[in-house]
Amino acid sequence: MRAMTQAQATVTPLESRSRLSATDWELAALEAIAEQGVSGAAVEPLARRLGVTKGSFYWHFPTREALLKAALERWEGADEGDFLAGETIADPRERLRALFRLTGRDLPSHAVYSALLRALDHPIVQPVMSRVSQKRIDFLTATYTQLGLDPVAASFRARLTYAAYAGFLQLSLQLGLPRLSHAEFDEYVEHAMSTLIP
Repeated sequence: MRAMTQAQATVTPLESRSRLSATDWELAALEAIAEQGVSGAAVEPLARRLGVTKGSFYWHFPTREALLKAALERWEGADEGDFLAGETIADPRERLRALFRLTGRDLPSHAVYSALLRALDHPIVQPVMSRVSQKRIDFLTATYTQLGLDPVAASFRARLTYAAYAGFLQLSLQLGLPRLSHAEFDEYVEHAMSTLIP
């Protein structure tokens, strides 16, 4: 094991944490959004969460809005990768089943999505949610078309499927309706697949 240099030995934990990257701030903002909504991504609470001063924030971002925009772009990119990963599955029916299973898992991305639905009047949130929703609906429409539905029916089925997803998240995450047990939730996902996948 290499011996630490004198400079490394004198760096305190707080000093090393003050060297956070922009990514650290973006991820902390997304965690705060998932827990508290968009208002949770404020500079001072995030600095406390990260154990640094606000000066660390301003090293990376000129404003809170710049952080929010960067964090949501990060979320959008990761979410798109997760959602569209099914494109590699050749069978459209299996692609939809994989997507239902993915969206049925308790992922941090779902909590962020649900929180963003409550902030659609925010000028930074609205365009991100519009893009995310359109990409998802386009993906679903294309997959339903590959299953043999005509373009109009495929579009309607895609919207219905997407509405079921958004509605389920709102019921469970925003309204706090009783959570399903694992067995009940698995049954629910199976029921949704048998109902929505022709």
